[in-house]
Amino acid sequence: MSTKGKVKVGIIGSRFEADIHAESFRIMPEEAEVIAVASPTTGNAAKLAKKYGIPNVYTDYKEMLKNPDIEMVTITAPNKLHCQMTLDIAKAGKHVVCEKPLCMTLEEADEMVDTCKKQGVLLMYAEELFFTPKYVKAKEMADQGAFGDVYLVKQSEKHFGPHAPWFWDVQQSGGGVFMDMGCHGIAFAWWFLNRPKLKHVTAQMGTYVHADKTKGDDNSFCILEFEGNKVALIEDSWARTGGMDDRIEVYGNKGCSYGNLHMGNALPTFSEEGYGYAVEKAPSTQGWTYPVFEELWNYGFPQEMAHFARVVRGKEELQSSGEDGRFVQEVLVAGYQSAGSGCKVDMPFRPSGVERPIDLWFNPLKK
Repeated sequence: MSTKGKVKVGIIGSRFEADIHAESFRIMPEEAEVIAVASPTTGNAAKLAKKYGIPNVYTDYKEMLKNPDIEMVTITAPNKLHCQMTLDIAKAGKHVVCEKPLCMTLEEADEMVDTCKKQGVLLMYAEELFFTPKYVKAKEMADQGAFGDVYLVKQSEKHFGPHAPWFWDVQQSGGGVFMDMGCHGIAFAWWFLNRPKLKHVTAQMGTYVHADKTKGDDNSFCILEFEGNKVALIEDSWARTGGMDDRIEVYGNKGCSYGNLHMGNALPTFSEEGYGYAVEKAPSTQGWTYPVFEELWNYGFPQEMAHFARVVRGKEELQSSGEDGRFVQEVLVAGYQSAGSGCKVDMPFRPSGVERPIDLWFNPLKK
């Protein structure tokens, strides 16, 4: 593989998240270019390839891995496939970008991290909130002491449900909204507070709106208690109508800050007839809406992918690693145990033989 020029990328998957990856590389083309896409769904890969001018199309990702020009592969497949795909990519000698959450079990997380190290490839955990401009600015100010001693961080993400049907299926996803979106808040809080030691996890969740679609949770709350008397509150929902809501709050003894990803970059609009697109997951564009411009940039997706490419070329130090994903995975497992048992969970929490985090919500371990 080359050590110069643009990093050559292959994408596994062809739907919503794969489209985000392809568009992100298009927005910031200086560091990388997508040269292949693989998806078993007939026609999907070809459609994505046509949209972005991707020259190579595969229906089997293992065939794509034989392409000697590919240096980095991004995984946008269902959660249950993340581990095996990562192992296959690493053994093919290519760097890995794995979408959140990292995998299904703690054993899988360990195997993914260990295998990538043994194969001498990078395992990069795709957490875009580490690159979201508003949130990056808030962290810069916090690190400069703008808020004094930060004691509380809040992060919430809410909408009316996922894009792909497999998210509803806990056999494929491993959980509900906490698994899907709580992973963002967990990673964000740990990163924002400079990765302190986690002491306790407490969670509450339920299925309030989408019981006809899923056995998983569609609304969740999680409290993380860190050393140094620091706390994070993570709130996520698939039960919020009206489109996406994504925000943070930061509190210190000398200041505070609030960040809303959409309202600061929105154009308040009223339309009786409606129009094309307002914001992710908005069900309608009639009446009052708040269309967002530069949506992917606001989230940090292009910056994230460009960073991973620069890491591959040795230009930057990795900011979001497999170890970060492993930390998040343990908190997800602890959160479902807490919600199932009704008790605070002490960390570390590393039960063996748990096939899916949500299993601990259905059948929590006994003390």
